[in-house]
Amino acid sequence: MKITGMILAGGLGRRMGGVDKGLVLLHGKPMVEHVAARFAPQVDELLINANQNTEAYARLGYRVIPDAMTGYAGPLAGLQTGLAEAGRELVATVPCDSPFLPDDLVIRLESALQAQDAQLAVAVTFDQPHPVFCLCRRDVLPHLTAFLDNGGRKIDAWYATLRVAEVNFDDEADAFMNINTPQELDAAK
Repeated sequence: MKITGMILAGGLGRRMGGVDKGLVLLHGKPMVEHVAARFAPQVDELLINANQNTEAYARLGYRVIPDAMTGYAGPLAGLQTGLAEAGRELVATVPCDSPFLPDDLVIRLESALQAQDAQLAVAVTFDQPHPVFCLCRRDVLPHLTAFLDNGGRKIDAWYATLRVAEVNFDDEADAFMNINTPQELDAAK
């Protein structure tokens, strides 16, 4: 099955002091570049969802798409954009601030999605879901749009309305480390 990948870089980086997290340097390269290097080989098409610094993201060579919704509506707005713009039947998402994501993320999510006839598969470590590491079917777009149009913003609340396959990644728990603060960035270095 063909898969579109979407790197979610549409946030404001509040916990990073208002800095665009995807462009923060880790080992001399923007974090988003680390993410793209691990994610691109897993998908057939890669897009970046960004609402600011779009020129900087475009230099990576992938199509950059802002949220269709205004006002930095969160990761669901980025997922909505990915579903609307994807050229494939399935859309995988990862955040721009997780440079160590698993090399087998997408294949494991897809396997569970198909085996469980789910609408969405999400990574879980030790009973902790990682909702922005997901794979979903494009046909959930109208459902997501209705949820957003009715004021919904909580990713867990939307997931609760779907057939979800939880995919255990206890064996790669460290791969889901998000770098949200300057302290976490220092620890990752």
